[in-house]
Amino acid sequence: MEEGHNLSIEQCKRITATAIQSVDTFSDKQILLSYQNGRIVVNGSGMKIVNFSKTSGAFSATGEISAVRYMQKGSSLRQKLFK
Repeated sequence: MEEGHNLSIEQCKRITATAIQSVDTFSDKQILLSYQNGRIVVNGSGMKIVNFSKTSGAFSATGEISAVRYMQKGSSLRQKLFK
């Protein structure tokens, strides 16, 4: 898996990322990803995972992307969402 992490959003319709360790949860409105330094929350509508490779860490999804949030390790999702 790659050491560095990259994330790219194309016209709020496609998201790609590298160095992703796992897809923790997903629905058509939210995708929760884990990477070395914590988690990434992707919000939107009509979200579909196009590609995820655990061995290479490559991830991509399509849909209407409305927000992306990074959460540091050690912070719980509940604490961040209900702050």
